[in-house]
Amino acid sequence: MSQKPASSDKKSINGFESMDEYSPDEDWSSEHAQRELEQRLRRPSVTRKWQQSSHTGPSITRQYLADTFKDAIDLEEVPRGVVRQAQQLNDYVFPSHRLRQTLADESKIPLILVACGSFSPITYLHLRMFEMALDTIHEQTNMELVAGYFSPVNDHYKKPGLAPAFHRVRMCELACERTSSWLMVDAWESLQTSYTCTARVLDHFNEEINEKLGGIRLKDGTQRKCKIMLLAGGDLIESMGEPGLWADTDLHHILGNYGCVIVERTGTDVWAFLLAHDILFAYRGNILVIKQLIYNDISSTKVRLFIRRGMSIRYLLPNSVIQYIEKHGLYRDAEPVKAILSK
Repeated sequence: MSQKPASSDKKSINGFESMDEYSPDEDWSSEHAQRELEQRLRRPSVTRKWQQSSHTGPSITRQYLADTFKDAIDLEEVPRGVVRQAQQLNDYVFPSHRLRQTLADESKIPLILVACGSFSPITYLHLRMFEMALDTIHEQTNMELVAGYFSPVNDHYKKPGLAPAFHRVRMCELACERTSSWLMVDAWESLQTSYTCTARVLDHFNEEINEKLGGIRLKDGTQRKCKIMLLAGGDLIESMGEPGLWADTDLHHILGNYGCVIVERTGTDVWAFLLAHDILFAYRGNILVIKQLIYNDISSTKVRLFIRRGMSIRYLLPNSVIQYIEKHGLYRDAEPVKAILSK
């Protein structure tokens, strides 16, 4: 017969020290009850200030003054086996600490996925894209996914709401370190002294993985080169069809030599778009489209708006990333709200 755990082993439940302190049947709607709830949730490292907003009438704006949560981590602590990226190009080393060295099924083609973007900030949708790709690749292709990389753009990519590159790289690292065993962050693109096109970034991964490392080693001692593909949302593939936004030579290079894994977003029809675009249609065999079974439209743009308005962003991105944003005061003076809402 199992014994009940000792009181010292009790886990915190929904922010309360024990079930004795929390009752789901209590009414938390009154002002007094709200204050009581805040008292129960308060920790020495967490302070929440509630105030009437002069801009939104009677609605209440929550302004989080905390830079940590009860489950906060030491942002400088690097988990064992994890390598963080340098902040200067002279110190750069290609991250391969989570790159699988062998294949589980040697009849398959080893695959590397690379997600290029702003990641300002990285969200759970960015992480979920890799997991959705993993499932689809396993079920529908003859490839085996051996690693995934985030490649944040550098500061020369002029875009509203873009935090400094070293902050975005660090947030991506924090998001990957404790949530995945196969995702990594490569800072090479972010450290370049000028804007770097996506085609050149993919060439960089090919050079590092296939030319320098030799790809994946097989059981007989030979090595097999990895296929490298760009992982992106449906909005990126649509941007490829906009006149003048992408050079035709880059599209031929990306789609012909590498390929794309595209995660559809709500309201998009990627295949209809491929049909209407000559270059994309020509390379349709090198484009893998993934339909979201559970639609997730978390947007970095909207996250920045929430921060600007003092609203909660919890459960939209990993707690370690939220803690980092609070610690460094990021996005409090983001781009004009009118511009955000028009996106």
